[in-house]
Amino acid sequence: MDSAAALVTGAGTRLGSIFARHLASLGYDVALHCNTSVDGARQLAQEIRSMGRECEVFVQDFSAPFDSDSFINSVLEQFPNLECLINNASAYEAASAQNTSRELLESQFRVNFVTPFLLASSFAKSAQKGEIVNILDNKIAYQQHQYSAYLLSKKALADFTVMAALEFAPKVRVNGIAPGVTLPGESRGDAYVNWRIEGIPLAMKGQDSHLTATLTYLLQNEFLTGQILYVDGGESINLVGRNFETYADTRQ
Repeated sequence: MDSAAALVTGAGTRLGSIFARHLASLGYDVALHCNTSVDGARQLAQEIRSMGRECEVFVQDFSAPFDSDSFINSVLEQFPNLECLINNASAYEAASAQNTSRELLESQFRVNFVTPFLLASSFAKSAQKGEIVNILDNKIAYQQHQYSAYLLSKKALADFTVMAALEFAPKVRVNGIAPGVTLPGESRGDAYVNWRIEGIPLAMKGQDSHLTATLTYLLQNEFLTGQILYVDGGESINLVGRNFETYADTRQ
């Protein structure tokens, strides 16, 4: 295998599958990680192979402790030219701090922070060169206590993105993507999406292509590291705050 390879975690569904498919279109061979979405990952692997790229599925439960060095080494055995890690796998459950159990807190951090932290470290130790892209959430710009454990784990990953960029330089670049309203959960209806769009300065919902274009930019710009790109139509900067003039406008 002479082509560069990429590992995408959580690749059996949603954003992970979109990123994996896009990487294949860029010429990467692709290692697909999944946990429960094995069928989806295997179907995607067949699709990527039909594109002329090498592709294999690696199953691992990130909610339980595992050896990240061994996992990366197992990928390297199949893809010795592994040059890219997309930390996309995520666990998401809403709960305020007062309603968060120890089990929920630990599970959210284990999947959303501990695992990408360890995988990035293992990747950096083994890679001669490469890129790490951590998939975050534009919610890290806010203090939404309704998602306490989830949001804190993503905020920690955002800080680690910058810290790791310093430690792993110059051979490995580390950046992040913080998506906004692009792929809302299946339980979210049109009314919810339209309500969210009202708070987006560009007054639109994101498309898959907005995220894949951002990934391409991060991978191809060799002078970029330690950056987090918010792909959210400006939603994360919509922090004007309430004031008397806007209050008066509502009373007219």
